[in-house]
Amino acid sequence: MTGHRQTVLDASALTALATDLVDAWGCWGPTLTADGRQMAYVSDRSGVPALWVQANGDGPDGPAPEPHRLSLSSDPVLAAHWSPDGAWVAAAVASGGGVRSEVWVVRPDGSEGRRVVGGDGRHAVLGPWARRGHRLTVTVHEDDEGRVGGTNRCMLLDPATGFTEDLAVGPLLRVLDLSEDERFVLCSDGPRGAERCWLLDRATGHEEDLLPYPSVGATHSGILRPVHQDADAAMIVYLVTDAGLGRPGLVAVPIGADGRRGHVGAIAQRDDAELELVDADRDGRTLLLVWNVGGRSEVELLSRWGRDRQPVAPVPGTVVAGGVLSRDGSRAVLCVESPQQPARLFELAVDFGVWTPLTAPSFGGSGLVTPTLERLESHDGLELEGWLYRAPSLTSGPPPALVYLHGGPEAQERPGFNPHHQLLAAAGITVFAPNIRGSAGYGRSFLHADDRYGRLDAIADVAACARHLVEAGLADRRRLAVGGRSYGGYAALMAVALYGDLFVAAVDVCGMSDLLTFYRDTEPWIAQAAVTKYGDPRRDGWLLARISPMRHLKRMRAPLFVVHGELDTNVPLGEAHQIVDALRALGRPVEYMELAGEGHEYRRRRSRLALLRTELEFLQRTLVAVQEQPEALG
Repeated sequence: MTGHRQTVLDASALTALATDLVDAWGCWGPTLTADGRQMAYVSDRSGVPALWVQANGDGPDGPAPEPHRLSLSSDPVLAAHWSPDGAWVAAAVASGGGVRSEVWVVRPDGSEGRRVVGGDGRHAVLGPWARRGHRLTVTVHEDDEGRVGGTNRCMLLDPATGFTEDLAVGPLLRVLDLSEDERFVLCSDGPRGAERCWLLDRATGHEEDLLPYPSVGATHSGILRPVHQDADAAMIVYLVTDAGLGRPGLVAVPIGADGRRGHVGAIAQRDDAELELVDADRDGRTLLLVWNVGGRSEVELLSRWGRDRQPVAPVPGTVVAGGVLSRDGSRAVLCVESPQQPARLFELAVDFGVWTPLTAPSFGGSGLVTPTLERLESHDGLELEGWLYRAPSLTSGPPPALVYLHGGPEAQERPGFNPHHQLLAAAGITVFAPNIRGSAGYGRSFLHADDRYGRLDAIADVAACARHLVEAGLADRRRLAVGGRSYGGYAALMAVALYGDLFVAAVDVCGMSDLLTFYRDTEPWIAQAAVTKYGDPRRDGWLLARISPMRHLKRMRAPLFVVHGELDTNVPLGEAHQIVDALRALGRPVEYMELAGEGHEYRRRRSRLALLRTELEFLQRTLVAVQEQPEALG
């Protein structure tokens, strides 16, 4: 299949396709029992993400039973962890569908389901189980009135008794793992891209820094495993980090019986890829690695200390979006998606490299675009990449197009299942989804190239993408729009303000309109983590004002479609209201859509379908109108 659609669908076919794309459910976030024979995961097959359980493969008594849903809250489930002793499944749940979350537990048979932490306005984060299996790590955020930030309190919780025991406290503290005897706690803390990682000895209170560069890197995840054959170390810490590295890789840190670290070494790194996921069996003898290679995923198995690296047969899709290795190391379950199919779960037999589907496909897969990779240079020579969903043109010239920007900004546009891009391409609108500076996947320097004073260079990247589409004959210059969600919505607003001659319409989905009010109103832990990215509102107010769309309102003339979730406290609802009200007061054309019951992520089927249909109508109306009345560009 090529990356180019052959025909544009008519209105009825587009309506049917939108429904089919939204109805295409996925499965993600797998977690296994200790023997690997059962798994729990999150799936939206019922219309809202919920917790599901099923057996892996056929048993001695015949085919495995069908998956069944464990009933918890009616709110969306975010993640699940099966306890090592098999007695509980813990789940993170979005409180009321919003940004704050709760922690629930339930027995595998569906009994005794209840909320154990969170609710009543408190934000609780699900952490790992202690390796003995009966206690769970949870983190509760405690707001500090009048300050940007607050405190994270991490604790051990026994679901059977409700008893809690404090582990550690810190502004942005995360517990990554615990030793088998629960004496040592693997922790990280710090704002985005500048995290400290250390090992806490609960017996002595000593904190052992694990990385030689604690203030200049991002540590994505970490695991702690015993060492049996090496007398010089009792444990080993494996970290996915870019501290001291050009790209995230796997760093090993040996730990003595006294909790002191030995020599730190990168045991798996690549010049062409970033490490995204690591998991290990019970003894740390086999490690599962997932690499991001230019947006596509590759899987690798690694023996202890990196003595043996074994690539795995090609992934049955393009993107691996999470996974887990069984405790005996015999099998892995990974979440895999592609442009034609939403996330499915596959089992990988470690010894044989054989993939077996565990969940069924939910979309026919035909008629969708396979995106192609486009490369271009920005205004300063920096190389950019993006995925092109090419639509056919109904005229002799190129089709209308949308430059669509991902959030983050430390996220990455990848060739996965994207109903938004596919529907627009089917409607005859080419979508170019670039990774402008600040995106993940291209190394630490690229990731931080937009920090603070680099923000306007990132917006200039958006303009470079637009010019590339026109110069390459991929888009009609009179029918070019810009859009995005979250940070991408902010970038779209800035692009249409600073480069209004390039864009005839804009779409802002839950984007920030003023960085100062964003800091004031967002969740305190989000504000505290963002200072390294955008600037500190107490010291950099002038900078935040300069790079805020609200300060450039008079330059924004293109029709604008704004979308926001009613319950969004990540990018608060006021960010949408203030720019809509201000532009309407100036007589600018603005359309606004508020999604009831949704937070920052739109998890309910009805919301996603309404957004797809309404945005498509807006783009068809504005882009076609511009084509018919080119003088409106002036």
